[in-house]
Amino acid sequence: MSASVRSPHRFITYLAFVITLFFVLAVSASAHAADKKVIKALYIPLADHYASIVAYERYREEMKYADYQIEQMKNWDLLRAYFQSGEVDMAYVMSPLAMDMFSEKPHFRWIGLMHRDGNALAINDLLNEQVKLPAVRHERKPDDKVAKALKQVFESTGRATEIGMPHLLATHTVVLYRYLKEHGLTMSLTPNSGTHVLAIAVAPPKSPSFIKSKSNRAQAAAFEQSLPWADVVETGGFGHVAWYSKDVIPWEHGHVECIALATDAAIKYKRQAVHEVMDYIHKAGEDIEVARAQGGEALEEIVKLVRKHIPAHTREAIIASLDPDLRVINYQNLNVDKPGLKLIMDLAVEGGIIKNVIDIDKFADEGFSRNDLTGVSQAQLNR
Repeated sequence: MSASVRSPHRFITYLAFVITLFFVLAVSASAHAADKKVIKALYIPLADHYASIVAYERYREEMKYADYQIEQMKNWDLLRAYFQSGEVDMAYVMSPLAMDMFSEKPHFRWIGLMHRDGNALAINDLLNEQVKLPAVRHERKPDDKVAKALKQVFESTGRATEIGMPHLLATHTVVLYRYLKEHGLTMSLTPNSGTHVLAIAVAPPKSPSFIKSKSNRAQAAAFEQSLPWADVVETGGFGHVAWYSKDVIPWEHGHVECIALATDAAIKYKRQAVHEVMDYIHKAGEDIEVARAQGGEALEEIVKLVRKHIPAHTREAIIASLDPDLRVINYQNLNVDKPGLKLIMDLAVEGGIIKNVIDIDKFADEGFSRNDLTGVSQAQLNR
């Protein structure tokens, strides 16, 4: 056979091989994608949930078992209702709210943490005239100055100072209760209770306007919110960070705050996928820790990922929230922490924030712990 005859034959054979290979790979990829289990998780636009965003943006394509999806909710009550409906697999929830949800309908389990510490008290200028906060943030501690200012407002006006919480069933409410109790002040969740402070629900994105409107009426005002909202008022020039929750409830590795929940159905039928998502949340937390220690481009990349999903968080506020010297929120040691949760639970019950204790052993599923997790090494942080 001549070369001119063989050449087209070889080309056709080669082309058929390439087409067959492409088809096999496409079918294989499609089958692999079909094997993935959808894991839909609900979150609120807070620094508390940055690791979920980083895990989604950086690692969802690497996941072998999970088709990881995240949905941002406007407020905690919507998140609660949606998750309690059983239509989604996971949710990232403040621990007192999660415990109250478990008392109502225990169709889910606690499988890990989203972060530790992470909220702060912000006060307006009217209160700060008496408090006179130090200019340097790391010198601002939960001493008695804010408590004295709140007491003076109550004695001069006869009215409780309203302090905005992201939700009444928030870890923030527990932190505020503990601070006030330690300085001899009282707090209520219902109006006209004769207490020094009235805790009210203010959605996190609305907290800056809440403090602004109070200031415009020459009224003392404060809110306790997750980062970066306290930083937003300070970087915006219309409020001041008074103290951070990590100093009110000191705890090894940082106090328990927002926790990761997974439904019993997801745990039973999609366990491998749920485990994979939690593993990547741990990894994303480590990424944030390394980035904030390194600064520069590494930190700017985290800011970019966050602002893609939460544009209301300014670059300045995100960077202030992740200040490596203050370390007022951290994303390490994210395994289930039963003693840490018990501390929050006992304070919440004592303060009338939640009605009942729960069985933490039944609430927690430690099978999703990352056994090799030791936190980000110093070598990583120094890279």
